[in-house]
Amino acid sequence: MGSVGDSYDNALMENFWSTLKIELVYRHSWRTRNEAENAIFTYIDGWYNTRRIQKDLGWRSPGEYEAAWHTHQAQQDQATIVQPEPTDAR
Repeated sequence: MGSVGDSYDNALMENFWSTLKIELVYRHSWRTRNEAENAIFTYIDGWYNTRRIQKDLGWRSPGEYEAAWHTHQAQQDQATIVQPEPTDAR
């Protein structure tokens, strides 16, 4: 999976790749690499399911939660920009 200390050196990722192979790769064959890549993408997208609402995210989907987080961060960045005070005219 990865070298020691990698974020990919853990049981969760090993379990995910094992499940992907068992449920998808070993059960199908594809004529082209492009077909295989599309099948794997579809499997991962269905497994992650960016459209399913989740209680821990305030009854929002992961995509909605992430978009709201980025909007909030941008608003905070705008609020922290300090505008210089105008000086008196001479």
